[in-house]
Amino acid sequence: LLPTPTGTPFTFAYTAVLAVTSIVATYAAPDLVHALHQDSSTDVAHLVRTPVLVLLTSALWVAGGFLGPYALGFLLVLTALERRVGGVRTALVFLAGHVLATLATEVPVGLAVLAGRLPGSSLFRLDYGISFGVAASVGALAGLLRPWLRWPVLALFGGMLLQDLLNLTDPLTNWGHLIALVIGVGMWPLVRRWRAARAG
Repeated sequence: LLPTPTGTPFTFAYTAVLAVTSIVATYAAPDLVHALHQDSSTDVAHLVRTPVLVLLTSALWVAGGFLGPYALGFLLVLTALERRVGGVRTALVFLAGHVLATLATEVPVGLAVLAGRLPGSSLFRLDYGISFGVAASVGALAGLLRPWLRWPVLALFGGMLLQDLLNLTDPLTNWGHLIALVIGVGMWPLVRRWRAARAG
C-alpha cells in the first residue's frame, strides 16, 4: 500500500520531496512560507510570465498539510497506480491532471478579467498543491480496478468533489478537482494499454 524505493521509486521520491516542503511549511517563518507559496502559485499572472516554472513548483506543496486527505490519497493512489503502469507513466498521469486542470480553471479567470467581469486582483489568486494531480490519478486508477471496486471508488470520490462544489468553499478549485477526475477517467484506454504492456 505504501511506496518503496525499489517498487515505486517515483512515488517514493516524490513523497520524500513533499515531506521536506511540508516541514518547511510547518516550521519556517510564516512570511517566508507565504512568499514561497506565492512564488509557486499557478495564478494567471505567474502562468503568463513563467508557466513551466510555476506548474512544476506548485506541485511541490501540499495544501492542507502532509497529514491531510490529499497527502494520504497521494500515497495510496500513486503507489497503486505506479505498481500497475510504472513510474514514468504515473508521473505523466499526475502531470496531465495537474497541468490541464490548472489551465482549465485559470485561463477562464484571465479571460474574465480581460472582459471586465472579474477584478484585476483575480489574476493573483493563490493556487498551489497536488490535489489536481491526485484527482486525475484516482480517475486513471479506477479504470484499472475490477468493476465491483471501480464504480464505488468513482462514486465516493466524485460525490465528495461534488459536495465540495455545492458547499461553495472554493468553487474554482472544486471545479478543477472534477475536471482532473474526468481527465483521469479519459485516460482509461491509455493506462490499460500501459498495464498490458507492462504485464507482457
